[in-house]
Amino acid sequence: MYQLISEQSIYHYFGEDEPEMIREMVQIILETNIQDLKELNDFYEQKDFNTIKKRCHKAKPTMIYIGAQKTRKILEEIEKSLDDYQELNENLQAQLIQIETELHQFLEAIN
Repeated sequence: MYQLISEQSIYHYFGEDEPEMIREMVQIILETNIQDLKELNDFYEQKDFNTIKKRCHKAKPTMIYIGAQKTRKILEEIEKSLDDYQELNENLQAQLIQIETELHQFLEAIN
């Protein structure tokens, strides 16, 4: 059903019998981690590479919680080296849009 996230991972980490907790956690992820990653280009333009690496590092566990392993790998690559930043970030941004869509669909399904 989902291409990037995993229902099983979300239930595993946030509790299958806790729909309210799941909703809260997914909302926090959407409002903080996903938003933080969407702003990476601003920091790249400012040559603030340290903030880029910090945000990628901070978001990696979140991607495990929602089962977005492909996205986690991109974050690892960006954190490791900014050599291929433009291409990696394009892929990341496309995946973030998909993750947002899937997380909203997931939230609708558990309501």
